[in-house]
Amino acid sequence: MSFDGIFTHLMVQELSETLVSGRVNKIHQPYDNEIILVIRTKGTTHKLLLSAHPAYARVQLTNMTYQNPDTPPNFVMMLRKYLDGAILSSIQQIDNDRVIHLVFHKRNELGDLEHIVLVVELMGRHSTILLMNEQTGKILDTIKHVGSSQNSYRLLLPGATYLAPPPQDAANPYELADLEAFDKLSTLPEFTAKAIQHIFQGFGGDTASELAYRLQQAPNARLQVWQEFKKDLSSPQSCYYVLEKKEFFTPFSFQSLDDKAVSKKQFASLSALLDAFYHEKAERDRVKQQGSELIKKVENDLKRNESKLKKREQTLIDSESADDLRQKAELLTTYQAQIERGLNTIDLPNYYKENQVETIALNPALSPVQNAQRYFQKYQKLRNAVKLVGTQIAETKQEILYLQSVLSQLELAHPSEIAGIREELIAGGYLKPSKRVQQKRTAKSKPTMFRSTDGTEILVGKNNLENDQLTMKLARKTDYWLHAKNIPGSHVIVRSDDPSEETLLEAAEIAAFYSKFRQSAQVPVDCVQVKHIRKPNGAKPGFVIYENQKTYFVTPHEEHVLTKKTS
Repeated sequence: MSFDGIFTHLMVQELSETLVSGRVNKIHQPYDNEIILVIRTKGTTHKLLLSAHPAYARVQLTNMTYQNPDTPPNFVMMLRKYLDGAILSSIQQIDNDRVIHLVFHKRNELGDLEHIVLVVELMGRHSTILLMNEQTGKILDTIKHVGSSQNSYRLLLPGATYLAPPPQDAANPYELADLEAFDKLSTLPEFTAKAIQHIFQGFGGDTASELAYRLQQAPNARLQVWQEFKKDLSSPQSCYYVLEKKEFFTPFSFQSLDDKAVSKKQFASLSALLDAFYHEKAERDRVKQQGSELIKKVENDLKRNESKLKKREQTLIDSESADDLRQKAELLTTYQAQIERGLNTIDLPNYYKENQVETIALNPALSPVQNAQRYFQKYQKLRNAVKLVGTQIAETKQEILYLQSVLSQLELAHPSEIAGIREELIAGGYLKPSKRVQQKRTAKSKPTMFRSTDGTEILVGKNNLENDQLTMKLARKTDYWLHAKNIPGSHVIVRSDDPSEETLLEAAEIAAFYSKFRQSAQVPVDCVQVKHIRKPNGAKPGFVIYENQKTYFVTPHEEHVLTKKTS
């Protein structure tokens, strides 16, 4: 489901019950399109997420973790000036549209009471967040500046008069009496989502499809269907549907999805539902934004090394013909007196092959001796290449495995973990440190901690430097080490010299989840005591060799893994 007018209405109700009369304690802008307001009310602190993301625009309470930029953006500085310490007076939805006004009051430097409105418009790629003076209607600042060249209808710039989005020419379903709604439904020639969206304001495609489905099931009971639909709206029961090819979040059970769903999960609140629905999608997008430079660099290095490997493997194949070159050189030397200058080829008996006739290509511009020397030079070049190419192939394969592991870590990383991966690439010479990085060193990150069912501590590395530190220095020799078999992934340490089989299986699932094959049904995971692990001299970060391992085959489930996470 999209964050339509219906969902916005219900979310405003949920937020109003929790946040109104609360005081703004902190304001952050961790990402380009997202604001976090930390609001204290009734003895509890809440994090209110306002997102103007083009794909994930929403308003909700959240438990997300985030890392603020070193330099606060201009928009968040303006918010702090006007809203830090302000009281949230009300949260209002405009009509039944995807526009929310958060009204705050605060005394300014002169002691006068000011009413400031934070406007959130949830409209796909046109989504925005802006700060407005309620009395003057003037925009103080916006998270996205939109000039006349981008929008001829209105300006979204500091100092401009705020103009609301164009109103919808449809009825607000929350302001209609049941009989009025019945009259409108009776005018429909057919029950389709588009027809319902045409008469009711704020219905997204999914919500309209649900009402159309219910009406199609009972076409002669339109008033009753409408009343039951409104009853469901009045008592939301947040649902997360997973279908074969798509996922939906809904504010109540959708009859149109119940029979199609592969799984259905209910949540205690709309905000908890959105945290579950958007968690991985939004995280991946944030990682892509913040780590795009790293991803591009690693992908380019990976392609270059894969091309290099092909060339070196071809050199190895070519080296198999080195003896043929030597034989031709020796045949030309033996029979040089019988070879006339200027020939393109010569047929000679090959005494290495029971005097079978061998056709040898010649350069007509060269003498027989010079042609023989030419073959000897080619032979020697291949011989010299063979001495190096085996080592080079091994080094290139190791480089490819390392780069694949970094890409895998970028795919799994939380936005706050990008800095650690960047530091690893700088340390390995893949990136040059910027002046800003040199001035402010990133604090060393710590492994992620989990607890097994029986309380055993399990540690997981988030990048290759951390993997090395965890396995080679932090882990005890009697601890157990797990890693997805022959697959890029994190090192996992079980802090016990005698863990239960249940704990090892849970740790194996964690190792599988934090690997490149986290979506696979059966992931092989090697398990071995740390004393059987060693790191070869000069090996890449995160690379180790081991023996005496036991292999588990597990299916990683995100909900199983995350419930054991403690930090």
